[in-house]
Amino acid sequence: MSAPRQPQKSTYDVIVVGAGIQGSFTAYHLAQRHKDTLLLEQFLLPHSRGSSHGQSRIIRSAYPQEYYSRMMPDSFRLWQQLEAETGTTLYRQTGLVVLGPPGEPELEACRRSLGVDEVLDAAALAQRFPGFRLQAGQVAVLDSTAGVLFADRALRAVQEAFRRHGGTLRDGEKVLRIEPGATVTVTTTAGVYQAPRLVITAGAWTGAFVEQLGLRLPLQPLRIDVCYWREKQPGSAGLGSVSPCFLTLGLSQAPHGIYGLPSIEYPGLMKVCHHHGSPTDPEKRDQAPSSAPRPDIAVLSSFISSYLPGLETQPAVMETCLYTNTPDEDFILDRHPKFSNVVIGAGFSGHGFKLAPVVGKLLCQLSLGEEPSYNMAHFAITRFPGVLGAA
Repeated sequence: MSAPRQPQKSTYDVIVVGAGIQGSFTAYHLAQRHKDTLLLEQFLLPHSRGSSHGQSRIIRSAYPQEYYSRMMPDSFRLWQQLEAETGTTLYRQTGLVVLGPPGEPELEACRRSLGVDEVLDAAALAQRFPGFRLQAGQVAVLDSTAGVLFADRALRAVQEAFRRHGGTLRDGEKVLRIEPGATVTVTTTAGVYQAPRLVITAGAWTGAFVEQLGLRLPLQPLRIDVCYWREKQPGSAGLGSVSPCFLTLGLSQAPHGIYGLPSIEYPGLMKVCHHHGSPTDPEKRDQAPSSAPRPDIAVLSSFISSYLPGLETQPAVMETCLYTNTPDEDFILDRHPKFSNVVIGAGFSGHGFKLAPVVGKLLCQLSLGEEPSYNMAHFAITRFPGVLGAA
């Protein structure tokens, strides 16, 4: 069902292009700050064409990079604030285990970010969570704060809160042209809008938008297979709703990493995915023939047979999602180098959903010309040389 139509007008304080989780939180923060904000979405809501659909995402405190782990307390607080404001449950605490070889640098960094000393060996992990089987010599770190965000519900909640704060959400309006200047003009399939500030959070479509503005950002959309695996014995210990989430770091059996969530979306099915995919054009992602080879499925099947022996080794349900990756898998959160009233949020690389409340706050601050709450060096456009000059 599409968003309710709101009175059409042409001028706003800020325009946000893209109503996924990042753009919706950005618009929400702007509306909270009493900015007259227009949030544009090219597809009718809800939709499954981008990166914010589906019922579940992992939220965790454990992060190898300190600059993300420092943001997580703020992110948990803002998610709880949205729950309280909307009267909606958005989070289920399940815990998370990080699996890897002992001494692996990123695993050790996760352990330090949590401030824990305990490392579980194969026997201790199997005793605590019988569904998991580590290989000899491998270890696990437990993040007890972690859990599952209800993604579809969260997106709907933040969009509803945005509208309650006076924001305007218009879906089914594809942006055709952006004309920069002291006043930015945005032309869509349904109208022409103007604002002194623009925020672009268009996911896999961001690259095409910023090329109109003379930027060629190294953004690579990937088509991800989202797979659900059936329990061999329904309700078997450790694989039901009380199972923790997990992710791998540094395992040779899991190139690019593998992650999983307990049985929530489909009863008796565990969500286990490879943190990687195939390069795709977001306009054509559904045109891939079903007979095309899918090497990620073979990686997952092999991993499941070794580490999750309670699951069948072929997926019961397969869906797709888009990641938009940067070369270093860090976000882009920055002002346009030439047009300072244009702000870009992109390249969330498959790990941005949990941080969306903080990302939205930072993009809001950048748009309003304020000093951001965090050091932005890791998210700067200038870390990529030669991005300016693409007409």
